[in-house]
Amino acid sequence: MNDNNNLIISKNLSKKYDRHLAVDNLNISIKKGEIFGLLGPNGAGKSTIILMMLGLTEPTSGSINIGGFNSTREPLKVKRITGYLPEKVGFYEDMSAIGNLFYTAELNNIPYREIPKKIDEALEMVSLSKNKNQPVRTFSKGMKQRLGIADVLIKDPRLIIFDEPTEGLDVKVANQILQTILDLNTRKNITFLLSSHQLNLVQRVCSQVGILSKGKLINQGSVESLGRQLFGGGKYRIELELEKVTDEIIEKLNKLDGVVSVTRTDNQLKVVCDKDIRQDISRIISGEGTLLTRMDIKQDALEEIYLKYFKEE
Repeated sequence: MNDNNNLIISKNLSKKYDRHLAVDNLNISIKKGEIFGLLGPNGAGKSTIILMMLGLTEPTSGSINIGGFNSTREPLKVKRITGYLPEKVGFYEDMSAIGNLFYTAELNNIPYREIPKKIDEALEMVSLSKNKNQPVRTFSKGMKQRLGIADVLIKDPRLIIFDEPTEGLDVKVANQILQTILDLNTRKNITFLLSSHQLNLVQRVCSQVGILSKGKLINQGSVESLGRQLFGGGKYRIELELEKVTDEIIEKLNKLDGVVSVTRTDNQLKVVCDKDIRQDISRIISGEGTLLTRMDIKQDALEEIYLKYFKEE
């Protein structure tokens, strides 16, 4: 592991509250410019990990470094390069968007002459320029979430930690938040850590995922690589139901390019493959003179991976 390529590194990180082990020997690495999803049910230890990253609680053992700074010994240096958005973003409701951001800029010791430009740039990035003089009490929850992103952008963070970024938002607004995250990652190379239990959110924007259960990191990798580990290879799973299944059909399906395996249950077939080969499958079945009554395709889905890991919980 090349530490120069990683923005976040934890080594044997543990946190114990009395007899409860909230985080258990966590070893995690998050690369610079990555969008990383920390996924797990409530009580899995996500919030405790974030608190230790920010230096707001000390680990019982082990260490965590952000941008080369030890979160326990150098919390102020970590906070200078990190923006944190909790699930419920708090602002002074009677102040305008500009007023709130101006206050944040002063708290971060940004030179006075630079503040107006930074505020304008931050509001432009989250599409709130036209609302900059409105009292925050008039903002919807989605607008407050975007203002929260602008709030952390004021100090040019290298890392933004986002706790449940789309919780309670309707689909349209949630999509706007996700698109903002993707744009900032692309345009400014900001690293994001998204803590969530929302599978669709994590699958859509995260390049890497860490699955957490009872304080332990069960696995880390891309959704595709996790799917391969759990389901034995193949990005796609195509399920078929035929009028009649023959050995010839199974043999021909096995010979198709990209097929990993073909399994049979009565008149149903499951084809695991590396690409979408539904047209090839239809051609083979038609050529064999039997009727295809159903064909569904599933791509490596985080929901399946999640359920596979947590089925015994």
